[in-house]
Amino acid sequence: MVFNDKDVKRVMIVILIALVAVLSFIVIKPVLMAALGGLVLAYIFYPVYKWLLDKVKYKDLAASIVTIIVLAIILVPLWYLAPVIVQEVFGVFQTSQNFDSTGILLRAFPDSPQLANQASLAINNAIGKISSLIVNTFIGFLLNGAVIALHLFLVAFVFYFTLRDAPELKKFMTGLSPLHEKQEQQLVKQFKDITQSLLYGNIIVGIVQGIIAGLALWIFGIPNAFVLTLVALILGVIPLIGPGLIYIPATFYLLIAKTPSIAISYLIFNLLAVTAMENALRTHIVSRKSEVPQVIALLGMVGGLLIMGVMGLIIGPLVLAYFVTILRAYKESALSSFFAHTN
Repeated sequence: MVFNDKDVKRVMIVILIALVAVLSFIVIKPVLMAALGGLVLAYIFYPVYKWLLDKVKYKDLAASIVTIIVLAIILVPLWYLAPVIVQEVFGVFQTSQNFDSTGILLRAFPDSPQLANQASLAINNAIGKISSLIVNTFIGFLLNGAVIALHLFLVAFVFYFTLRDAPELKKFMTGLSPLHEKQEQQLVKQFKDITQSLLYGNIIVGIVQGIIAGLALWIFGIPNAFVLTLVALILGVIPLIGPGLIYIPATFYLLIAKTPSIAISYLIFNLLAVTAMENALRTHIVSRKSEVPQVIALLGMVGGLLIMGVMGLIIGPLVLAYFVTILRAYKESALSSFFAHTN
């Protein structure tokens, strides 16, 4: 095969584009999560922006107002809750250091002192490691305050301009697409349904689960309920896991520190109020439009969390859901019809 000058130029252009793309990724990688966070928030609050734009008629003003509102939603509660969070985090550490299950287990298993001592040692070590992890994570968060502030500024920056320039961005992305207009609209609709169901569904389910789990912690007198509620809010976003990582250890705590009847009541409350609600809401909201299997959402969230951090809880399942959509189109022999014919 002989290459002419035109072929060589095409290869050079492809290499140049690939090189620039790689360099661009290297440049943006440190702030990629902040940019994605701004895009996700812009998608969530875009209906609010559109409603406000109809009222004020100026894009800059509408985008500025929505940006200020979102920043206030994030920063104002954090400002007032910061002292409580600090107190609760170090309270968790202090409680774990003072907690000793040996005496309780010896009373529960008087005929097996060796078993009770071994179980107590394992429980105390596990509690100590978990509390140390929470405290170390919190301290690291405080030490990186300047970096977090910079990322928050970038999130607000991307959020503002994405809201303001959304039509131009959509037009630009559409111009890059190799799809027919009809097929492009079909894929965009599928992606939109997936994005809405995963974002709104998981966020709504996570918040409701976290609130219910936190209410149970407070009612049954679990120490450091505030911090545990915040953790439950995050865990509630993850399907098939949820606040179970909070209320199952809390059940063992009540079993040791209080009475079996209280522990069983607490467990039953969580199984009925939290788990049942999760199955009902998540199935109805998340799978109604997206048809995304729960295992795909779970793998995407866990993998995204490990690679991208907290933002991975949102980005991970979206990536896998889009990939499944493309595979489904290929399986149905419809993928080839998506691409525009060129002369």
